[in-house]
Amino acid sequence: MEELKKRLILSALLITLIIGFGTAGYTIIEGWSILDSIYMTIITLASVGYKEVHELSYNGRIFTIILIIGGVGTVLYALNNGAKLILEGEFKEVFGRKRLEKKIRELKNHYIVCGYGRMGKIICRELRGKNIKFVVIEKKLDAFEERGDMLILEGDATRDEILREAGIERAKGLISVLPTDAENLFVVLSARELKPDLFIVARAGEEGSEQKLMRAGADRVVSPYHIGGLRIAHTVLKPAVVDFIEFATKSGNIDLQMEEITVQEESKLTGLTLDECGIGRELGIIIVAIKKHTGDMRFNPTFRTAIKAGDTLIALGEVSKLKILEDMAGVKR
Repeated sequence: MEELKKRLILSALLITLIIGFGTAGYTIIEGWSILDSIYMTIITLASVGYKEVHELSYNGRIFTIILIIGGVGTVLYALNNGAKLILEGEFKEVFGRKRLEKKIRELKNHYIVCGYGRMGKIICRELRGKNIKFVVIEKKLDAFEERGDMLILEGDATRDEILREAGIERAKGLISVLPTDAENLFVVLSARELKPDLFIVARAGEEGSEQKLMRAGADRVVSPYHIGGLRIAHTVLKPAVVDFIEFATKSGNIDLQMEEITVQEESKLTGLTLDECGIGRELGIIIVAIKKHTGDMRFNPTFRTAIKAGDTLIALGEVSKLKILEDMAGVKR
């Protein structure tokens, strides 16, 4: 984008200078009017073959030769840039960028995903599966095979202006899965400063980076190697448990799904016990745990447990039944 602007500005500046140079030359050397001098300069640079406005003097002919040698090359350079804009689709890129910026400006309560590597692709796939709005920031867009209708912003996520362009002031959360811990640390620091109440999740690669990212402002830090090691160990030690968790959390599974559902203030569930609201009896949903707004987690709640506004229900059940529970809880997506 910046390179395109520079080339367009340079081309326009050079053409303006050469026209000004030719006009001034004919006016001074031949004593012609401004209009005649501009006209003579234009037809000379365009090489249209029209006759001279007036008879040229010896000095005027020398000046015309100089103007042709210097000016025609400038015009060809400008035309070459124009041809590249059309043939290489750079105009399309410019207008596409404008459309992208407009769509991003219209987003609210969205997520920003920094990095579209192996982890970033999985994250975006899950977010799309849940119809969650998000923007991807990636340095190299050439690496993308399929973009689809995703909002992908080319740039360095560690720079404040790129985060602002992604709408961080209106965002609900940010996920940083850049290749290095240093980059993720910069993103967390910048994001926390730009929006103090933003929910931030960061990836940690090396041992010891987790605490640094937490101190920098990350709400959650995930270490893929640590989680991967635990999963492999649990697959050997507790294969049935791992199979159940994978089955319950697999995206697109229509038989069984585990979801977290936050109870809103206006929900009809507020003040009722689990038995009174009939979640288990009528919907066949199991409430595995309830997370309070204070952060406390209550596992395996009894049927006498009361539901309060702000509680997050960790529910296990069929997808269709979970959607009914979401409506009852007053979930707004």
